[in-house]
Amino acid sequence: MRQTAPMLRIEDIHYAINGTPLFAGASAYIPDNHKVGLVGRNGSGKSTLFRLIRGSVTLESGSINLRRGARIGGVEQEAPGGESSILDTVLAADSERANLLAEQTDDPARIAEIQTRLTDIDAWSAEARASGILGGLGFSEREHNSPCSAFSGGWRMRIALAAALFSRPDLLLLDEPTNYLDLEGALWLDSYLSSYPHTVIIISHDRSLLNNAVNSILHLERRKLSFYRGSYDQFLRQRAERSAHAAAIAKKQESRRAHLQSYVDRFRYKADKARQAQSRLKMIERMEFAASPEEAVQKAFGFPQPEELPPPLIALENASTGYGGIPVLRNLNLRIDQDDRIALLGRNGEGKSTLSKLLSNRLDPIDGRVIRTKKLRVGYFAQHQVDELDLDGTPLDHLVRRRPDSIPSVLRSKLAGFGLTVDQAETSVSRLSGGQKSRLSLLLATLDAPHLLILDEPTNHLDLESREALVDALAAYSGAVMIISHDLHLLGMVADRLWLVKNGTVTPYEGDLASYSGDLVAIDRQEPPAKPARQAYAPRNRLQALRAELLKCEARVAKLTEMRARLDRKLAEPALYEPDSAKELNAWQKKYAEVLDGIDRAETLWLTAQEKLELAQSEADHAWKRN
Repeated sequence: MRQTAPMLRIEDIHYAINGTPLFAGASAYIPDNHKVGLVGRNGSGKSTLFRLIRGSVTLESGSINLRRGARIGGVEQEAPGGESSILDTVLAADSERANLLAEQTDDPARIAEIQTRLTDIDAWSAEARASGILGGLGFSEREHNSPCSAFSGGWRMRIALAAALFSRPDLLLLDEPTNYLDLEGALWLDSYLSSYPHTVIIISHDRSLLNNAVNSILHLERRKLSFYRGSYDQFLRQRAERSAHAAAIAKKQESRRAHLQSYVDRFRYKADKARQAQSRLKMIERMEFAASPEEAVQKAFGFPQPEELPPPLIALENASTGYGGIPVLRNLNLRIDQDDRIALLGRNGEGKSTLSKLLSNRLDPIDGRVIRTKKLRVGYFAQHQVDELDLDGTPLDHLVRRRPDSIPSVLRSKLAGFGLTVDQAETSVSRLSGGQKSRLSLLLATLDAPHLLILDEPTNHLDLESREALVDALAAYSGAVMIISHDLHLLGMVADRLWLVKNGTVTPYEGDLASYSGDLVAIDRQEPPAKPARQAYAPRNRLQALRAELLKCEARVAKLTEMRARLDRKLAEPALYEPDSAKELNAWQKKYAEVLDGIDRAETLWLTAQEKLELAQSEADHAWKRN
């Protein structure tokens, strides 16, 4: 059977920036219609590879070839503006359709050609397709005729993404497409891309996207490119196997080199052995050593731990809040304890950030009560705070302002705990990468050891290793956490309570993240690829989701058991039983009863999760044997 030509051939390319090589003999072949995740450490050259593929920068040597006649596209660097409506802006992205519709001719043959071609490219359904894409990315139908100038920079980037998707190039290049999306938009994009009819290469640090929307991984490491089939998690397993194999080979080669070197050292100056020693020295020089696996740089976060406060940390009683006296959220009856891990769900514009501002005391209630326990400290990280850093100041300057009495070495140590090196501590913020700015903002948010940490899209600009380090830091953190994020992996690993912000209020969501994701994807997006995409990737990740759920249940049981031990110690304090401490004693006893009830429920969930995983694993094994 004749094989189709690859969409993209990268052959022996070399390229350097300011004398620093990014690619040295790198080669890769991207099959047609594949969905490829391009991964590698920050600064390794992923975005540069996109520029090389587009031809906006010139190779030193080697070649990059697209399949003949293929169209290449992606998100423009400059977000669309002006008075053109967002729908017209998206429609204009298909230049062939726009040109055909605009062409004026009286030639009957040419008119027939135009009509045939318009039918071939599905031009008559273009407006419905464009509206479906805009809806999936979070634009309401009434906004489709609004001018681009009416939207902020982040929303304009969504318009640019919608235009790129609508134009349907043969090779679609996307660089961090979820950075400007909420969870709902990111889930829709997962679904859309997995059924995109052509080839896609995605640079992303979103683990969910790399598992759900791609079927191949292109790994950039040590100036080389390696192609792996499968999702990101499958790539990690293959990578680990290759690393173990490379380590074994490297160990054997090092043993052989040491043996040869020992002979040379002993006999190179003895006349009767000099020739043999020289021969072995040449063998050492000719040996090509297998590179030992490069360990990922540990990018841990060091969150300071808060002292324990009596529950609840915050209670809202029939509260409402908003702006200028106009409520955005009403009838809020919520409670946050120090062991809570809450994910806020809901579309952009429903009020997630408004609730965050109320809880962090950045917004006052209009009605009702907000009750805060004494000595409560709240840490708040929001996307816009990264942009509000002093660009002329250094990270050390930012800490000196917050801790004027601390000695510089202590502050440098705190920066190092968030992955900012000695040199970066003295570098102006304007010269830091997006990830380094995010690390600095996370440090500032947690500097005072808050009892409640509110994180609004904390993973934007963080690479995959840093995101995993954030998961680990939050797991070890003894304060309450509330997260708004489009990163489904982060939410799944951290959150054990879900709150849905919808229709002007906030209520607990009774399902889990999987059911919430399913509900969203099942909604009619008016775009055909969405529904098949869910069917394509949901079974593939079932075992993975069940394993993650089991781990989360185990962690929850361990955490509650640890909390019960702390409460036992707290309730043993004689001061609690003084006459003037009756109210505080009652609060701790109530919390103790809640923890005992929580342990019972958590153990039941853990057993259920274990049974589900065992059943699913058994079914998968049987299916594998049948095939």
